[in-house]
Amino acid sequence: MQIGVLTGGGDCAGLNAAIRAVVRTAGHELDRSVVGYRRGWNGVLDGDSVELDPDAVRGTLPRGGTMLGTSRSSRRLQTEGPAPLIAQLERDGVEALVTIGGDGTLITSHRLSEAGFPVVAVPKTIDNDVFGTDVCIGFDTALGVATEAVDRLHTTAQSHDRIMVLEVMGRETGHIAAGAGIAGGAAAILVPESPFNIDEIAERLIARHHRDRNASIIVVAEGAIPDGSVAVPDTGTDEWGNRVLDGMGQFVGDLLGQRTGFETRTTVLGYIQRGGPPSPSDRLLGSRLGARAVEVLMEGCTGHLVGVHSTEIALRPLGEVAGRTRYLTGDQLELLDLITTAPVLTRVTSSRRWF
Repeated sequence: MQIGVLTGGGDCAGLNAAIRAVVRTAGHELDRSVVGYRRGWNGVLDGDSVELDPDAVRGTLPRGGTMLGTSRSSRRLQTEGPAPLIAQLERDGVEALVTIGGDGTLITSHRLSEAGFPVVAVPKTIDNDVFGTDVCIGFDTALGVATEAVDRLHTTAQSHDRIMVLEVMGRETGHIAAGAGIAGGAAAILVPESPFNIDEIAERLIARHHRDRNASIIVVAEGAIPDGSVAVPDTGTDEWGNRVLDGMGQFVGDLLGQRTGFETRTTVLGYIQRGGPPSPSDRLLGSRLGARAVEVLMEGCTGHLVGVHSTEIALRPLGEVAGRTRYLTGDQLELLDLITTAPVLTRVTSSRRWF
């Protein structure tokens, strides 16, 4: 069997660990090199590939990003479907494909599988919102970066008696905001799953300051939205019709400064969350999922997502996960409220799961 591999969508830490595991497992089990496609699906369409053997992936574990490069989905795939992908894969002698990506990559992988081409998908996204897995490659590293930012903002906020607003990534889900906000002790955490009331947050901060808590951290997911109490500026849409996420942290910071009268500063973490060396957890996760993806193909099981469920590797049919989003649960949202408003944590039970 000749296996191909690609990374699609946004980059993140841990992708090279997964690529390395695919290559090394194929070398050990199949005694074959792997065809690596540059620039995601666009690389497949253009026949832009490179041979990957164990020497080619040596030293890649601690490197961030992806050695293959990546890109968003192609317009051509929307109009022509998977046919041009299959044609090029067959020309390259590739008999099965490992795809490493998020929602868009899973949708294309599912279409490829429905057309009869063997494919197994590996979940990656710092947003951690792929349905069918408890955790995605890249999330742990991004969460660590965001949590460190909260820790650093605490010290400067306390020095100047300020409200510090930190905007983190998260278009439709608040997994990074929730994790970093809880771990860093934020006074409020704003996530897309639960529209916020800016007046209630302002009242909470004023009450904190009356208790001599003169430094407050607010963690805002970039996709957070108000509950209608204030109008959000129109930032337009991108080429795919998605709302452009631009400035929610600054928007929240300005409103809180106006309503509380406290000095307020906003920090946008941005692409720093994507970059840099992967955490040990992401290196391990990428290695586990990449190796298992090859094993699954060898077992003749295709059309599945190789994910994690309760620390164990688990398979889910692509048809059950493609196009679906894993949001914060009701229990997780309740925990956010308890953590940021309750004076003690005795109401939080050990059965609650944060991510």
